[in-house]
Amino acid sequence: MYNKDLPLIDLHRHLDGNIRPKTIWQLAQDQQFKLPGQNYDEFLTHATIQDKADNLVEFLTKLDYGVSVLKTLDDVKRIAYENVEDLVSAQIDYAELRFSPFYMAMEHKLPVEAVVEAVIDGINQGRKQFAGKTQVNLIGILSRSYGQENCTTELDALLRFKDHLVGMDLAGDEKGFAGQLFEEHFKKIHKANLPVTVHAGEACGAESVWHAINSLGAQRIGHGVNSIQDPKLVEHLAQNDIAIESCLTSNYQTGTVANLAEHPITEFLNQGVQVCLNTDDPAVEQTELIDEFSIAKNIVGLTTVQIRQLQLNAIDACFLSDSEKQHLRTLKSNEKSQ
Repeated sequence: MYNKDLPLIDLHRHLDGNIRPKTIWQLAQDQQFKLPGQNYDEFLTHATIQDKADNLVEFLTKLDYGVSVLKTLDDVKRIAYENVEDLVSAQIDYAELRFSPFYMAMEHKLPVEAVVEAVIDGINQGRKQFAGKTQVNLIGILSRSYGQENCTTELDALLRFKDHLVGMDLAGDEKGFAGQLFEEHFKKIHKANLPVTVHAGEACGAESVWHAINSLGAQRIGHGVNSIQDPKLVEHLAQNDIAIESCLTSNYQTGTVANLAEHPITEFLNQGVQVCLNTDDPAVEQTELIDEFSIAKNIVGLTTVQIRQLQLNAIDACFLSDSEKQHLRTLKSNEKSQ
């Protein structure tokens, strides 16, 4: 299914898209907050994707249940900690968890900067509790769905804790809020020397990916499915080692692809693009990284060699130093020798 001599790496995983439904339900009961459904099982059908959504925006509304119960900073810290615990349970060796503090703060008007700090505290608690199990880093998100001004607030809060981040992202409603609106934000991000990944080519076409690269300075592309529409873009991605963070289940559930067997991940690999495999929003999608590798093998039809390449690509695409990447390359062999 996947190569056990190489680490399991998840580079595109939303912390605020992986709030456990049981935690959402419990917090809602504690707060006497009404969720849809008469019981937990009924609520689960609302909070998760059962087959697929009509579009990306509908998919994103499923995430709203999780942030709706983040009433205190302790709640934020709890779900950050649980994200680390989930990584350990999923046998993931290295992950870059991304989060939007404005989105997490919005429902209960929490201070955005304090939300960033609470996430960091929860992650650090998880790192301490599960030391040696999973390596975790954080990527800050600008949530484009809420416009330029709110993204400025979000960026200012994230940059105050830039030493705790390994990168920045632009996520949300790609079609409704074009990347052109956020060029000034990304000038600040580059000035802060933070690497950049951008959600692009998911709801929009190849032109969105070109803009993410040329105007926002993206070193990685989240999803990037529609890059396949432009052979010159695919060639550019391959020649410049611009990684595509592919998320199979998510791309099906958002309607970005109609049929997983025809997902362009195969063609990306064939063309030498540095594509890797990720989860996106595990709690909403009811998936995990091991499941994604199973889909890659059994539905997409990738070979053992291609799956190994996905894992190698993930190491190369990490927002880590060369020495840290080398450590990941030898992680499994070192474990065997101990």
